[in-house]
Order: sequence, then structure tokens, then C-alpha cells
Amino acid sequence: MSTYPFQFEIEEPTLLLDKQKCVQNIKQLVGKAKKSNINLRPHFKTHQSHEIGTWFKEYGITCCTVSSLRMAQYFSEDGWNDITVAFPLNYLEADRINTLASKINLNLLVSVPGVLPKLLKKLKYQVGIFMEIDTGYHRTGVDPTDDVALECIMEEIALSPLLKLEGFLSHAGHTYNYSSKSDVEDIHLEEVRILNGLKDKYKSKYPGLKLSIGDTPSVSMMDHFSGVDELRAGNFVFYDLTQSIIGSCSLDQIAIALVCPVVATYPERKEIIIYGGGVHFSKDSLKNEDDSTSYGAVVRMNSNGWELPPTKMFVKALSQEHGIIHASEEDINNIKPGDLLGVLPIHSCLTADAMGSYVTLKGERISKLASS
Repeated sequence: MSTYPFQFEIEEPTLLLDKQKCVQNIKQLVGKAKKSNINLRPHFKTHQSHEIGTWFKEYGITCCTVSSLRMAQYFSEDGWNDITVAFPLNYLEADRINTLASKINLNLLVSVPGVLPKLLKKLKYQVGIFMEIDTGYHRTGVDPTDDVALECIMEEIALSPLLKLEGFLSHAGHTYNYSSKSDVEDIHLEEVRILNGLKDKYKSKYPGLKLSIGDTPSVSMMDHFSGVDELRAGNFVFYDLTQSIIGSCSLDQIAIALVCPVVATYPERKEIIIYGGGVHFSKDSLKNEDDSTSYGAVVRMNSNGWELPPTKMFVKALSQEHGIIHASEEDINNIKPGDLLGVLPIHSCLTADAMGSYVTLKGERISKLASS
């Protein structure tokens, strides 16, 4: 481990990005969407980067999904003019909504009745409205059998010509609880069935309703999509350990690793201390086969990125800046302070959000939306 693996300097926790893997992940989902003849509206909450957004544009993508109005503002500044905010409407941000809607095609998400009349008190420009439907994840969204709530929201949309019902949107996040392709496919098909039932029910009054879905396990495991109009997945751009365990990707599709300097070793405790803690990784975790907790799998670094498969070392604990790696005596004897270790993240979205930028394997820095 004594040989420095890069031609560029790393002094602190650095999110290393393998551009080739990332672009291949993009290309793969673009191909699936084209094959199914549906729109791809990728979720940019994972990478939150202008430059990575341009990699999507190179494959003909012209619209995107974000998780906040602040993120929508960031991407609108880089020419994205068709954006869906896939987070329940916060009418307190009416001023920001007006600023964006005056410049771009902005779609908002409504998950409960009662918020649109409050937005209308300040709304000045037309916005599209997607009604969020709970198809089984039970996080947010209207119960598809709740006719009263559904029709109440539709009546609220009819209050003003500034509101246009675009269609129904859902997120089958419960696919993350399964690792069987057949189970994930069953969830996807049930989601599509529910949404089409609603579309059929209301199509006479609202022709042209769009159906929008998106979760990384479904779009990764399945090859063809029918009965919907667009896909909105986001995590696929980088993938992570969670997705590899689910079966959404192989380990060699994971496109980021957090590179951390070693600052101390304790052979008697079988522990290596790295500069890299909860503020860098987040505190998402997985259970190992022996029921121990892992906050990331350790990989050895080389001039081409990182070696696979991961080592048997793993991050066993995190505090704010510290990461504690469990390691064998043999591993510890070959590692010393000043060496660099890579960690494949449990959840790439949160790790990317925690870090201020990416560095490619060539040492190029890629900026992203600054954390608020």
C-alpha cells in the first residue's frame, strides 16, 4: 500500500468518479427507454451536477426530475427547461415556484388535498401538476382507492387555468426490500396496473393523462416497459452496494468510491482509522453475513481506479470525521498512515449529497450543487 496510486493529489476524503462506468450506466437505461418507446426523465438528485447532466444530453435526454425547487433552479441555470419536482408540494416556496415557472416548464407534485388553494394565493404562472399515487410504498401519495381525496385534488386543479393536470406519478420504493427479480417485477406490474386503472377511470374528463414511474431496481432488472409514459429513476447513474445486493447492478457498475486517507492503525484491535466519517458517507448501513454492521466495503486503489472484488475489510463504525475499518492482522501490517483506501458507498445518493464535488480517474474535478 506504500505506492501512491494516483497522478494527482488526494489529501482529504475525495469522491472518486469512474466516468466510463457512469456513462455506460446512462447509456444502458437510455437504450431501454428507447426500446420501450417511452420518455426517460432521469432523477438528478443522485448526482446533482451540471457536468454529469450534460452526459445525459449527449444521449438525447431533454427533461429531468429533481427533489427540490432549489435543485430545479440549479439545473434550469444550465439549460434544463422541462423539470419535474418529485417531492410533495411545499406552497411556502411560492416565490421560488413563480421564478422558475416564469422561465421553464415546471411540474409539481401534489400528494394530499388542501395545498393547491394555498399555492394559488400567490401563483402567477402556469405549472403542471402530477398527482402522486401510493402504489404500495406507503411514504407519500394518495391511496388509489380514495375517490374523495382524488376528486378533491382534481377540483382544486380546476380552480385556476394556471394549474394543469399532467397525470399520475408514483415511486415503488418498496422494491428496495427485495432481491428477487420476480418480486421486483410483480411490484412494478402492480404499480402499472393501479396507475392505468386511474387513467381509465378519469380519461373521459382528462384525456392525455401521463403515467410516470421510477425506481432503480425496476428499471435495472427489467428490459421492457409498457403501459407507462416515462421513467424517472436516479440511483442507476452511480449505483452502490445496496443496489448490488438487491441485484440491480454488478459490483463493476458502481461508479463512485470515497477515497479516504489512513490516519492511524491499531493492530491489537484489528482497526484502521480513516479520515472519512458520517459527514462524508452519511450513516446508511447494511448487515454482513455474520450480522455485523457495515457502512461501506473497502477496496484497494490503483492507477485505474479501484480493485474488485472488495477486500474483506469494511467500515464498522462512523463518527463525524472518523471512520473505523475492521481489518485482519495481515491487512493492517500492510497499511500505514498516509495510505489511501477506497470505500464503496452503501447509498450513493446520500454520499454524493454529502460531498462537495467529484474527481474523475484523470484528476478532473466535477462540481455539483452545494449542500444547503
